[in-house]
Amino acid sequence: MIWYVNQSGYEGPDDMPAHIRTLLTDAALTIPLVEGRLALGTWQGIYLIEHRDRPHRREIVLHLAGA
Repeated sequence: MIWYVNQSGYEGPDDMPAHIRTLLTDAALTIPLVEGRLALGTWQGIYLIEHRDRPHRREIVLHLAGA
């Protein structure tokens, strides 16, 4: 099996290495709130990861649902 490795350093709209890394991470997250605080475990955290070298405009959407 032959794997293509992009060594040009070019980042465009079809940047395949970034797309593959995105497949390995989640794009959505659900976290319960308990008494107004995030209910995260001891070793849990929230991380924002940029898979490309150059900065791009990003948008974070927050959706709150009451019970």
